[in-house]
Amino acid sequence: MNKLDLLVEFDRQLQNLIDKGYPQLTQLSEAVFRDTVNPLRRTLETLELPEVDLEQGKLPFVIVVKSDFVPAEQMMERVQKDGKNGVTILRPHTSTSFQVIGDVKIPDGNAYLLVDIDRGKESINMPPAEAMQHIKNANRSPLTIDEGIAIVTHYPQFLMKNNCFSLLASRTGSDQRVPAIWINGKKEPNLGWCWDGNPHTWLGSASGGRRLPLNFD
Repeated sequence: MNKLDLLVEFDRQLQNLIDKGYPQLTQLSEAVFRDTVNPLRRTLETLELPEVDLEQGKLPFVIVVKSDFVPAEQMMERVQKDGKNGVTILRPHTSTSFQVIGDVKIPDGNAYLLVDIDRGKESINMPPAEAMQHIKNANRSPLTIDEGIAIVTHYPQFLMKNNCFSLLASRTGSDQRVPAIWINGKKEPNLGWCWDGNPHTWLGSASGGRRLPLNFD
């Protein structure tokens, strides 16, 4: 995408968060929320990023709001796809049970950019444990719960029935559950979990190229 298109897309995503009530969730005014997120816009001025390709599962970037700022369940409730709101079913856990794995570094601050996103088409029907090595070999990073929610918040049509995606960078540390976002039997966007040794014909593992903080230079 060219610079102008990236900036237009950033403004769309920021407005999307505002329209979904994120300022109220953070107990900030709209103006203060904008001021909190808007510095990320400058980071796009020097980047060359891919075009949006929903079929192949490629995105240039998304604005990620951290669950420390807005709880993941509340963010997921505001995901809308084909008239259905998102749901979270992580029993016996909650989203806070899942922590970022040790070799993934998340930028400081309440929000950041995830850039060069791949839904994981090549890893469909690949067990998450195997997909993790595939992602690392490509010098890419697995994604977190916050990042998966951000993707379907800004691009709900990115979530496809034949290529939903696991989020390998969020784990409980105590079991083999891997969070994932898929379309459930009620056709709702569903944040749930699968076992890391189990392949699924409709589930890949998403990845990103880089994470850029508010003070990126």
